[in-house]
This record gives sequence, C-alpha cells and structure tokens, in this order.
Amino acid sequence: MSAPATAPETFRRAVESLAALRPRPEIELAEMRPPQRLAPWSAAWSAEVVSAAPAGEPEPDVLVTGRLVLLHDPEGQEAWDGTLRLVTFVRAELDPEHANDPMLPEVAWSWLTGALEESGAHATAVGGTVTQTSSVRFGDISGPAQVCDLELRASWTPVLPDGTDTGTDTGVDAADLTEHGTAFTTVLATAAGLPPVGVATLGARRLG
Repeated sequence: MSAPATAPETFRRAVESLAALRPRPEIELAEMRPPQRLAPWSAAWSAEVVSAAPAGEPEPDVLVTGRLVLLHDPEGQEAWDGTLRLVTFVRAELDPEHANDPMLPEVAWSWLTGALEESGAHATAVGGTVTQTSSVRFGDISGPAQVCDLELRASWTPVLPDGTDTGTDTGVDAADLTEHGTAFTTVLATAAGLPPVGVATLGARRLG
C-alpha cells in the first residue's frame, strides 16, 4: 500500500512504515477499504492469525481476526491529542470454560499495554474496551452449540519518546509507526495463544 502523492508527508510516511510490516508467518495482513468520515486521511489493514489446516480440511483454521486503521487529521483532533490516530480491533474465540473469568477483561487489556511497552511504541490518549459475548445455537444451525468470543477495541495517538506529536516533527523517522504496528501484531499473536517466535510448541491453540 502507498498513500496518494497528494497526501501530507506525515501520513505518507506513516502508511509506508505500516505497509512494510513483516509479521510472523501465522499472521496475514491485507489492505482493506478504510473508513471515510473519521478523518481527512485514512488507511486500513485486515488481519488474520491462522494455524495449519486440520487433517482432512482444505483451509487453515482462523484463530483470530483483527483490523488496524490509521487516521490522520493535519489540524489535529482534541480527543486524539495529536494528528495521527491508530484504531485497532481484535476478535478471538474463547473456550467456554474461560469465557466467564472475571479477570479476563483486565488480562486482555494488558495484552495491548504490554505490547506497546515491549515494542517501544510511545503513545498517549490510549483507550478502549474489552467485550465478552456468548452465542448459543438452536435448531438446524451447524456449528458448536455455544460460541464465546472476546473483542478488544483500542485506539491511541503515536508520539515521540519525549511526548511530542509525530505530526509536528519534520524528521524522517517522526511518523515511522513500525513499533506500533509490531505492537498490534503482538496482540494478535497473544490472543491466538501463539508462543514467542523461536519457541517450540505442540501446536497453536485457540484463545483460552
């Protein structure tokens, strides 16, 4: 993905840095149509965490889905406390026995804050929600009798290490959002229950 030539330089650099992400093999990122009314400039990517196809199945198992949206308003927005904003969504299926864990929302939120810290991504105005849902199937509907999901929605404003808005700095690396994109992919991997890269495992599991 590349931003239009008419886009502000800050937005172009931010898009280029996110488009250049090379996540671990289980994570697939793809360009998608961004929202049109949230900011003058926007870009978006869809995400899936997949495991190897089960025996006898033609398609791999999708463990987690997500979205990463980049917004840019050269004039800034008060709620953002800056000119760039990242908006993320992560959805994972839960094992029913873990769906009612009262600590789950706090744990899921810590995935994000921990990933931002681990990747070295500096951010301000961080906020979001964690939602647990449970659906029970009745009648002639295929699939498991009960499906429990976890949804993590979060947004934040990227800043420089000193807290300066990335959009006010003309340095080449000011709008490099690589660390922020890495944090997003780390959350995806954690939600899918994947081990750290290089650690042997008996196989990826669903969240739980």
